[in-house]
Amino acid sequence: MEFTAKQIADFIGGKVEGDINATVNTFAKIEEGTKGAISFLSNPKYIHYIYDTQSSIVLINNDVELERPVNTTLIRVDNAYECVAKLLQLYDAARPKKQGIDSLAFISPKATIGENVYIGAFAYIGDNAVIGNGTMVYPHATIGDNVKIGEKCKIYPNVVIYEGCKLGNEVTIHSGSVIGADGFGFAPNTEGYAKIPQIGIVTIEDNVEIGANTCIDRSTMGSTIIRKGVKLDNLIQVAHNVEIGENTVMSAQVGIAGSTKIGSWCMFGGQVGLAGHITVGDKTFLGAQSGVPGNIKGDQTLIGTPPMEPKAYFKSQAIFRKLPDMYKQINELQKQLDELKGNK
Repeated sequence: MEFTAKQIADFIGGKVEGDINATVNTFAKIEEGTKGAISFLSNPKYIHYIYDTQSSIVLINNDVELERPVNTTLIRVDNAYECVAKLLQLYDAARPKKQGIDSLAFISPKATIGENVYIGAFAYIGDNAVIGNGTMVYPHATIGDNVKIGEKCKIYPNVVIYEGCKLGNEVTIHSGSVIGADGFGFAPNTEGYAKIPQIGIVTIEDNVEIGANTCIDRSTMGSTIIRKGVKLDNLIQVAHNVEIGENTVMSAQVGIAGSTKIGSWCMFGGQVGLAGHITVGDKTFLGAQSGVPGNIKGDQTLIGTPPMEPKAYFKSQAIFRKLPDMYKQINELQKQLDELKGNK
């Protein structure tokens, strides 16, 4: 499908600078632009590419000032990044969706399958499982007994959802993720460690996306809960009885210990680690590799271990680099002090 600059501008509320009839049929990064592609510019570091890009159309923020004319057609908007996201969503929605049940899939006769569902080869659907309308279960995915999956979900290959877990509508789970494995619960005794049965479930609300190879453990009792709108990157560990608030996002390799409660609209950088049985307030922003040993109030940006305000953290790091020299100086001063004491 082709779209003109005018059609695109009308859809996203932008203003065309250049040829309103310029057409595009694909997307490209601005530095890899080709004829017939639309690109976007939102990061000032990439502004030099706009003068030579071969893309037919470029989305650009209203406040960007160019030093010289460009060959491409521009569409100016308030937020280019947000607008390209809308266009990509439109493009994705227009692509044909898989439907039908492959003859090589196993579906329990006790399962309930909705309308317009896709179930790929070698997928497994257990007893009393419920698959909602328009949901896609890709090959080799395993849906355990009594699992309930809402409408328009995407369960990619090799995802495993253990028995009893519940998913809302429009949930996406990428390949290799495991939902509902046992929480890490063991009681030490004289012979070693006795396993504590994990009899709870995982509940995932609407519009959640979970990256590849992420693991969300079932609760000891009750439910581990992922609230609506949460976005989890690849390789994240969510332990038993954790609750993650609405619209919180986490980058890769975040680890959350058991029974921790995380607020809404939080943002965690890569490799953030949180201790168990703590509470993190709403709108907490944690920089990469932050280690959180205790409760945190919301509405703040923190970094480091233990977390502190960025200004204090970077000051501390500047001092940390000087510690070897400071140690030598202290030793020299101590020697001089000892010599002075010896002379008295």
